[in-house]
Amino acid sequence: MVYRLLADAVAAVHFAFVVYVVIGGFLAWRRPRTLVLHLIAFGWGFSTVLFGVKCPLTDLENWARHRAGVAGLPPSGFIDHYLTGVIYPESALGLVRVLVVVCVTVSWVGYAWLWRRRSARSAAAQTRPFAGN
Repeated sequence: MVYRLLADAVAAVHFAFVVYVVIGGFLAWRRPRTLVLHLIAFGWGFSTVLFGVKCPLTDLENWARHRAGVAGLPPSGFIDHYLTGVIYPESALGLVRVLVVVCVTVSWVGYAWLWRRRSARSAAAQTRPFAGN
């Protein structure tokens, strides 16, 4: 029972990680310090899809599932098991990948625009003479 709960918890964390990879750049608009974390998460997620790097969350979930006496994830992994064919049709996989990249790109471009705007405002505020004298 404990291992089954652990497997479910790992699957939930894994799903949250995938969501963060997609929309984490937008969170950095409000919390700029999180952009580095998002860059790392995106890099990891991107490498698992493009280069087939093994994900430790998949391994942990498989370990817990086997200890619970249930079948592990298929060799194709977490995304293919829980998302492809469930959340979106398998025929839309290429489109979904493009949309993820577009979403991340828009979030980073938006972050850069906001950062430049804040920097310009800050520089303008520093060059104004102090009105209190």
